[in-house]
Amino acid sequence: MPTPDGSPSPWREPEHDDLADLARTFFTKDVLPHTERLLAQGHPDREHYRRAGELGLLGLSVPEEYGGGGGGFTHEAVLLHEQAYTGESSLGLAVHSGIVTGYLVAYGSEEQKRRWLPGLCSGELVGAIAMTEPDGGSDLQAMRTRAVRDGDDYLVTGAKTFITNGGLADLIIVAVKTDPEQRAAGVSLLVCEVGGDPDGFRRGRLLSKIGLHANDTAELFFDEFRVPAANLLGGAEGLGFIQLMQQLPQERLVIGVGAVAAMERAVALTVAYAKERSAFGKTLMGHQNTRMVLAECATRTRVSRVFLDDCIVRHTRGDLDVATAAMAKSWLTDGQCEVIDRCLQLFGGYGYTTEYPIARMYADARVQKIYGGTNEIMKELIARAL
Repeated sequence: MPTPDGSPSPWREPEHDDLADLARTFFTKDVLPHTERLLAQGHPDREHYRRAGELGLLGLSVPEEYGGGGGGFTHEAVLLHEQAYTGESSLGLAVHSGIVTGYLVAYGSEEQKRRWLPGLCSGELVGAIAMTEPDGGSDLQAMRTRAVRDGDDYLVTGAKTFITNGGLADLIIVAVKTDPEQRAAGVSLLVCEVGGDPDGFRRGRLLSKIGLHANDTAELFFDEFRVPAANLLGGAEGLGFIQLMQQLPQERLVIGVGAVAAMERAVALTVAYAKERSAFGKTLMGHQNTRMVLAECATRTRVSRVFLDDCIVRHTRGDLDVATAAMAKSWLTDGQCEVIDRCLQLFGGYGYTTEYPIARMYADARVQKIYGGTNEIMKELIARAL
């Protein structure tokens, strides 16, 4: 993860390099050899989560007392960079470790942390978070999934969609309305234990997508699904929207990490191809147009890296604000799609065939501008801060 002069990112230490080597080896040797099978089945192997847990790659920012790595967001960023740069896209680690564990560390009670975090860090549990609903995406205050108190439990009824890891998840943080008369003040977060598909809970189809074919994205249905009131995050109703807003900057930074890694990979793959492929008596790199395109893509990628690094530094200090996180999410994912599109063009017809990685990268990139809050919503958040 170099800066423009080739030096390490300002937040990077030798331990990050060791982690990168371990993560890269895991993705290339344990997961990528199974790519075609994973793409066909439409979801990752649970065993790959367990293997990642054995290697200490899950819950890197979770305190050691709960089974985690005892690190911080920079360690999660290294893992996610290596995953994207190697081209592995089945495992939903950005959600599992980059998001779900963060909610439990920040808002979970001591009992909740000891109950759930060790399993997430070992890979015995797969985590997901369910916000989006069939009738609404970015407007979280208008969600319809409700949780009605019934003695020591809540009865959850509603539907969620576009849920990353939804097909395999054992533990899902579900955003619900505990007070349907309120908007933001009526939202709460419940941790739903759904391993074995208990009564009242049903997984819908794995969604057929234009990209990320090996990752399980699912519909979820709740019909008076019984959840212990002790599974409420934060200890009181009505805190969910605040919790979501506090955690979304990190979610958007997670997306930015993947965007920059994908840009860097696209440029590297295309430079290598352009130096090998010949047209009109010389290599593609020998043509001025190719050099100009790659120069522009390389520049956009380096500038993106510097911006991302600055956001990571600010996040580790605790002062990454909502608007800057929104800038990172929107600008970096726009750049990802632009750079990959321009690189694909240089591959000619081969760029449109899935035997070349650039084609899958093109399809996988498109959703980056949608989830985590659409880029249009990001611009609205930025404008509000002006």
